[in-house]
Amino acid sequence: MNIWKKYNGALIPEVPPHLKINTDLVLIKEKIFQERAYFARWISDFDKNKPSNFWYLINDKALKLEDYSVNTRSKIRRGFKSFEVKMINKKILIESGFNVYEAAFKRYKTINNPMSRDQFIHFINSLEKSWEFWGVFDKKNNVLVAYSQNKVVNNQCYYSTIKFHVDYLKKYPSYVLYYTMNNYYLNKLNLSYVNEGTRSILHETNVQSFLIDKFRFRKAYCKLHIEYHPLIKPVIYLLYPLRTLFSKSRIKLIKKIGVVLKQEEYHLKNNNIG
Repeated sequence: MNIWKKYNGALIPEVPPHLKINTDLVLIKEKIFQERAYFARWISDFDKNKPSNFWYLINDKALKLEDYSVNTRSKIRRGFKSFEVKMINKKILIESGFNVYEAAFKRYKTINNPMSRDQFIHFINSLEKSWEFWGVFDKKNNVLVAYSQNKVVNNQCYYSTIKFHVDYLKKYPSYVLYYTMNNYYLNKLNLSYVNEGTRSILHETNVQSFLIDKFRFRKAYCKLHIEYHPLIKPVIYLLYPLRTLFSKSRIKLIKKIGVVLKQEEYHLKNNNIG
């Protein structure tokens, strides 16, 4: 079984973080060569007690509405006055999702390029049966204003991609979407946890602090491992002392190198922490 997925030139295990994978370095190095990847990245010691510089953001508490703060409850209720949240199929997401994706992407400070409409449609069609989709709809006109694509596997749910149309943010679509999905996966399905992903390296985001503050998510600390292609490894070591300069650059290629160097910083600090 191939658990590795190539993403932006890197090999990343396509399995939930609580599952252990085969970390035989000989096999991993072979895979790097086969896939012509720059490096392979994986984690160990998921949800360890000792804090580290790398983590997954998870929620493993089945909360009721009254368990949230007064402020959060108020915004959830206000959100439901304007929006309806429901599970949707690929057809609806393909027909209506790109406008949300495009509007959301314009807000991001990222080095990635946005997908075209055709690329968006192809990507959604390529997702297999383990993926589920949720939509937030304006009650006045039934327009899709936000969506989430989630992967449900091995008793956990990965909130892979969540997009909100910028024009509707002040009416709290994020509150009703996260509340509804958390309630469904943690309370109704009784999954072990929902997973918002790792610490962000690629672009600036305040999503994780929002989820910790408002929806009781927490950092599941882990140890980061990286194995580089032998031609890439000396370049990383050579450029590492200049990582701050690379990260500040406005040139996209240099910025991308800065992201890899920032990841190496987390990697080295993880090894020092143990």
